[in-house]
Amino acid sequence: MLQSFVGITTFTIPETILFFKKQPNQKRGSDILPPLRIYNLFISHSWSYSYEYNRLVNLLNNAPYFRWRNYSSPKHDPAIDPTTRVGREKLIKELANQIKPASCVLILSGLYVSYSYWIQREIDLALYYSKPIIGVVPLGGERMPSRVRGVADEIVGWRTQSIVDAIRRHSL
Repeated sequence: MLQSFVGITTFTIPETILFFKKQPNQKRGSDILPPLRIYNLFISHSWSYSYEYNRLVNLLNNAPYFRWRNYSSPKHDPAIDPTTRVGREKLIKELANQIKPASCVLILSGLYVSYSYWIQREIDLALYYSKPIIGVVPLGGERMPSRVRGVADEIVGWRTQSIVDAIRRHSL
């Protein structure tokens, strides 16, 4: 119902359309936020360089009001030799199985230079499955490799809120 009083327009909202109506015996404050979405994420990684990956995982785990599921699998399977054709094909299939269910792909730009072959395969798979790509500049870094910059939906710095906001904006 719309009411006007001395040039000020006010709205009266019927109780039946309130989304967070307090129920009897409901604790105070429990009607403030709706349930949080769980974001399915794939984070670029390298078996031999996991420091940056682990820092990002900890950052996301400690982000307030943010829930996520990690589809990356940075553990090395010694039965797979990535230097052989068969090993590379198996790893690419495993990466595809990790990226396919993700709602967003995070590319750690600090890894790109040293591990560009595998990071490029992750980018290729993200593009193939039409996944949004967020480039994350490492702490203290200023540059983003042009191959990442050219495909990323957004480039963010190493700040929890910047990364989480980009994930929320771009996730499918």
